[in-house]
Amino acid sequence: MGAEHAVLFSTEEIAGAVRRIASAVDADFDDGLVVLVVLKGAVVFATDLVRAMRTETELAFITASSYESFTPGDELTVSGDIGGDLTGRDVLIVDDIIDTGRTLRSLVTLVESEGAHRVATAALVNKTQRRSPDTAATYTGVDITDEFIYGYGLDWDERFRDLPFIALARP
Repeated sequence: MGAEHAVLFSTEEIAGAVRRIASAVDADFDDGLVVLVVLKGAVVFATDLVRAMRTETELAFITASSYESFTPGDELTVSGDIGGDLTGRDVLIVDDIIDTGRTLRSLVTLVESEGAHRVATAALVNKTQRRSPDTAATYTGVDITDEFIYGYGLDWDERFRDLPFIALARP
């Protein structure tokens, strides 16, 4: 693949979405929260998000994946440390993209089982086509249908996470 990318969401559009989500989180949480970042894809989004928020945060990291090649699979693999005792704490799970919703739903269940007081979810990209409305993230940035995208933390075969924009993969 050459240096040309089909930009779907510009750096400025992403920054606007991040600011909008940060404002919404600040309005809903004023007592601090644990931000649980789903690696690897959400690290860029989560970094910009917590810097845009006024709410005091603690960061924790977890790896969760249900993807097999380019499509969501049936099995969720989770590894990493949730980040200490979550009993009575407010938690924001931050992921790069919500597709079917199974990964986020499973992580919410896991965090709730750890005794969290309140659990919210944020995904920069909301893939609307393959999911029922009851599995929506609490906060989302941009909507797509069923496109394959990369950039701004999202990878294409572990490449292009460093791009400051989101690009559309051409078949």
